[in-house]
Amino acid sequence: MALKDFLRNYWQKQPLLVRNALPGFNGLLTRDELMKLACHEDAQSRLVVQKNGKWHVKHGPLSSYDLTKLPKKQWTLLVQDVNHFLPSARDLLSKFCFIPHARLDDLMVSYAPKGGGIGPHFDSYDVFLLQGTGSRRWQISAQQDDQFIADAPLKILKNFQPEQEWTLEPGDMLYLPPNYAHNGIAENDCMTYSIGFRAPSHQELITQFLVYLQDDIEAEGWYVDPDLRLQSHPSKISVAMQSQIGSILKKIKWNRGDIEDFLGIYLSEPKSHVFFEQPERPLQPRLFSQQIRKHGVQLDLKSRMLSGNNKFYINGEVFKVGINAYRELIKLADNQKLAPFSRIDEEAVKTLYQWYVSGYIVSKNQVD
Repeated sequence: MALKDFLRNYWQKQPLLVRNALPGFNGLLTRDELMKLACHEDAQSRLVVQKNGKWHVKHGPLSSYDLTKLPKKQWTLLVQDVNHFLPSARDLLSKFCFIPHARLDDLMVSYAPKGGGIGPHFDSYDVFLLQGTGSRRWQISAQQDDQFIADAPLKILKNFQPEQEWTLEPGDMLYLPPNYAHNGIAENDCMTYSIGFRAPSHQELITQFLVYLQDDIEAEGWYVDPDLRLQSHPSKISVAMQSQIGSILKKIKWNRGDIEDFLGIYLSEPKSHVFFEQPERPLQPRLFSQQIRKHGVQLDLKSRMLSGNNKFYINGEVFKVGINAYRELIKLADNQKLAPFSRIDEEAVKTLYQWYVSGYIVSKNQVD
C-alpha cells in the first residue's frame, strides 16, 4: 500500500492489518536481553501479572528476583523507550518517518508467555503493533463503552466486545488509531514491538503553552481603582474589577512564531527520567571538527531534534542558525545522523560542538 493511501484512508480513521509488513523480522533483542533492560535504572518498565482473576502491576526498575519467581503463564513484561538503548531500535523507528518526528513517542517492547497480556484497553495515541518472535492474537472493537474494572491497577475495560480478531506472526503489523479498544493475548512465548505516536490532550497543550508564555510576557502597569465606589456588599467582586482584569488579560498575545517555538521546545523536551552524559574529556573544537568530517555524527539515542524556520529544537532548547548552517543541520534533524563530509558551514560546526559538549550528539566512530 502506498503511504499516501495509508494516510488518507487509515491514519486516525480505522485499523489496518498488514501481513508480512517487515519480511524476515524476528525482533531486536531476546527475552533475556529485555529482562536485563527492565532492570536498568534508567529504563521504564512494568511487570503485569494476572493471578486468580486479579491483576497485579510492579513498576521498574525491576530486580532479577522479580523476574525469577514468575508463573509459567499469564504475565507480561513491558519496557518503554527501548530506542534510548538500542541503535537497531532507532533504525526500526526510521521506517516510520512518513509520520513527522514531532508525533513520535517511543518504541515499547513487551514479552509474554502463553496467555499473557494486559487486558482489553484503550490507548489515547496512534500505535503500530509489530510482531517479533512468537505469535499474538489481537481482538479489537470500535465500542464506545469505556467502563473500567473497579480497583484494578490498570484501566482494563469491563465490558469488552471484540468485533474483529487476528493472530499476528513475525513481521505482521496491526495499526490502531486512538481510542480503539484492543486486547492482545500471547498464543505462545512472544514479543511485540509497539511504535507509539504521542497525542497530547487539549488541556495539556493549553496548560503547557501558558507556562511557556509566562517566561516572555512583559506587562507594565498595576491594578488601579481611583473611581472606587461604595459597595453595599463588600464581599462581592464588582463588575468594574472584572472589566479591568479582563482588559489586563487581553495583553496576553502570541503569534505563529511563539506557537512554533512552544511546539519545538515542548515536543523535544526529554522525559523526566532522561539525562545526558557529557563527555568527561571533550575534544578541543579543532580536533572535534576533524573527527566529525572524517566519521560524521549522529544524535545520542535519547536525543529528540525538530526543525523550524531557520532554527532547531533539540532536547527542549532552541538554536537559531543562518541559512547555510540550516541546510547542513536539517540533514541531522531528518535522519538522526550526518555522513562524513569534506566541507561544511563553520556555523554548523560550532553548533554541533555545542551539542557534543552537552552530550546531545556523538561522533559515529564512538558507536560503530
